[in-house]
Amino acid sequence: MINNKLFIVFIFAACSLGASAQHTITTERFNDGIHHWNLVHEHRDYPRYTEAQYEKIADNLIAYQNPDGGWMKNIDWLGILDTDSVKAGLDEDHLRSTLDNRNTFPQIEYLADVYLVAKAPKYKAAALKGLEYLLTTQKENGGWRGWDVDAITYNDDVTTGALELFRNILQGDTSFSWLDKGILDRIRKGYEKGLDLTLRCQIVQDGVKAAWAQQYDNVTLQPVKARTFELPGISADESCGVVFLLMGIDNPSQEVIDAVEGAVAWMERVKIQGIRVERVPLSKDKIINHEYPYDNVVVEDPNAEPIWARFYEVSDNTPFMCTRQGQKVWKLADVNAERRTGYDWYGYWPKKVLAAYPAWQKKIKK
Repeated sequence: MINNKLFIVFIFAACSLGASAQHTITTERFNDGIHHWNLVHEHRDYPRYTEAQYEKIADNLIAYQNPDGGWMKNIDWLGILDTDSVKAGLDEDHLRSTLDNRNTFPQIEYLADVYLVAKAPKYKAAALKGLEYLLTTQKENGGWRGWDVDAITYNDDVTTGALELFRNILQGDTSFSWLDKGILDRIRKGYEKGLDLTLRCQIVQDGVKAAWAQQYDNVTLQPVKARTFELPGISADESCGVVFLLMGIDNPSQEVIDAVEGAVAWMERVKIQGIRVERVPLSKDKIINHEYPYDNVVVEDPNAEPIWARFYEVSDNTPFMCTRQGQKVWKLADVNAERRTGYDWYGYWPKKVLAAYPAWQKKIKK
C-alpha cells in the first residue's frame, strides 16, 4: 500500500549567496506513478522503504534509471524489489523513458535533494544525467512529448513539470547549486523556449485569453487528441498546472500576468453549480479494478460547491466526456463504466488556483 505519511527532512545548507535554505525530501511527487503501479498489482505483499530511508530510495532510482538518463513510468519507487526482475516483466514499450504520469522530473529533484544531504557523488551524477535527458528530449518548439502521442503535452504535467524544475533551478534552488554555468545556460535557454511556447499555446476565445488544452500539434499549436477518450478541448485540470507554473515566476512579465489573469477568469466562468459526483460502492462481482471499488454518479445538489469538468469545448466551453471507444458524450452516465471510474471527468482542481490567486496578485503589485 502507498505510505501517505510524509517524512520530512529539513536541510539547512549554504546557498551560493551564503544564506541558509530549507528543503524537504519527500516522495509525494511519485504518488501518481506508484498509483499506476498499484492498478496492475493488486497483491503487494513485498516490503517497502519508509520516507526516512531516502538514500535507499535514491539508490532505487539509480537502479531503475535508463541509459538515456530518464526513467520508465509506473514503478513503485519505494518497493524493495529486484529491479532486474521488475524490468524483465515489462515490455519494450514500457521500458522506455518518459515524463508521463509525472515521471522523470520528480526523480531528478529527489536525487538532487538527497545529494545535498548525503553528498554521495552517485546522486549528483544521476541527477545530472536526468537533466541531460530533459534537455536533449525537449522539442525544438519548446515542449515535451507524452507517452501516447508525439505532441506538445501538458497532460500529467509533462511539459509543465519539466519547466517548473527548470524555473526552480534558475530561481536559486540550492539542491542544484553545484550546476556549472554551461548547463545553467542550456537550462535557461530551454526554459525560455518552453515558457514562450506555453504562453503561445493559451487558447483565446473571441479575443479573450482562456486556458490550455492537454496536447497541441507540434507545428500548428492547435489542440489535438491523445488517447481515444482524450479529445481536443480546454482542460480545467491541466490548466491549473500551467497557472501554478506561471504564478511561481519571480518578477513575471506583463505577458505572464495577463496569461494568469485570463486563465483565472476562465475558471470562474466555467465552474459548474448544483451538482456533485458521488462514489457508490459496488458489489465484488461488479468491481472492474481493485483500486476503484465504486461507481461515479452525478448527483444534483443545490448546496454543492462549484465543480469543474475535465474537458470543455474550445468553441463555447460546453463540458464533454468521452467513451473508451472515442465517442463524445455530455453525461457521465453515458461514459462506459471502466472509464467512468478510471478517469477524472470532474474535479475541484481550480480551487487551489483560486485560493492562491489573491496572494499572487498582492505579490506582483508590490
